[in-house]
Amino acid sequence: MITISCFHAHYSNITLIEEALSAYAVELVHYVDPGLDRLKHDVDFSDTITKDKVSQTLQWIERCHTDAILVTCTLFAAVLDQEAQNITIPVIGIDDPLLAEIQRMDNEYIFAFTNPATVEGTMARVNRALQQDYEKGQNFVTEAPQPEAVCIPGTFQLIMRGDKEGYLAAVREGLQSIAGQHPGKTVVAAQLSMAPAAARVTVETGIAIHSPLALLATYLEKKVGLAPQ
Repeated sequence: MITISCFHAHYSNITLIEEALSAYAVELVHYVDPGLDRLKHDVDFSDTITKDKVSQTLQWIERCHTDAILVTCTLFAAVLDQEAQNITIPVIGIDDPLLAEIQRMDNEYIFAFTNPATVEGTMARVNRALQQDYEKGQNFVTEAPQPEAVCIPGTFQLIMRGDKEGYLAAVREGLQSIAGQHPGKTVVAAQLSMAPAAARVTVETGIAIHSPLALLATYLEKKVGLAPQ
């Protein structure tokens, strides 16, 4: 059995990961640190603070007898390209499965968020992934299509204060509205906390809303050898 250590910004993500990987032979160890999210609106907050904290935490988790690290917060994952370079075990960002998926699909994407602080870093990762795909010559156009980003207002504070049902309802309504306003585009719920709402919209409307959770187990099978029980 392998051990995957999960680095979260909010405790609500623990249940989502546990349920998604419940059919697998894996020990999940959870580390929750809401500090960066609480500091992000400070006037002196900067990317350097995020990078330093994520780097320190990854090094600490690596020491704690684990086979891989799963970073479930998109704010943390946005700096992994640099901060995970010196970690000797696999480090997987929650949006890595989505990045791999969009490189395989020549679609127009619109990424939905609830946390404004995660938009810039996540979209930078998305654009890098798409540009790398096009530079490899996998698509026959001169430049990669630019995905859009939209933030569903007034939602993130709901999950941060523990109102899961209110958050689910608000995100569900927001995702459905975005899909209706952008016919023909592939809608992506960019954050892990949005995955249950994305799944509900898909079931209720038949409109496929992509999320990090849907692809996670299959991705971990390939990357770290995750196996069913």
